[in-house]
Amino acid sequence: MKIAIGSDHRGYETKRRLLPILEKLGHQVSDLGTDGGSSVDYPDFAFLVAQAVSEGRVDRGILICGTSIGMCIAANKVKGVRAAPCHDSITAEMSRRHNDANVLCLSADLLGDELIARMIRIWLETEFEGGRHARRVDKITRFEGNKGEAT
Repeated sequence: MKIAIGSDHRGYETKRRLLPILEKLGHQVSDLGTDGGSSVDYPDFAFLVAQAVSEGRVDRGILICGTSIGMCIAANKVKGVRAAPCHDSITAEMSRRHNDANVLCLSADLLGDELIARMIRIWLETEFEGGRHARRVDKITRFEGNKGEAT
């Protein structure tokens, strides 16, 4: 699977430690920054990863910042992106199974590396269930395509 990964300065060290894990799992990973611990603006990196997902250049995206909240808000501004801030294995699984999340947002400050690695494996291996969940995801997509006007 092709995966784009990005972080801000608070997520940089976590991202750096996760890259070899993703590659060991056999994924093709594009690191879209940041490239160090100096302060940066998280939306810049959220947009890079989200656009790669939206344009189909990668299958999924992973974003890491202090809490995951800012990255998630920014990524969800990009058409076709369903970014989910996950904090445990259950939310990682359900974001895929029920919501077809294509961007996983993680907290470097609140989650340990072992849990993050487990969450990523679960998130990458879980398939979208479809069915009644597809109807709901389709409603979001239609709303997005109508520029926020309910259908």
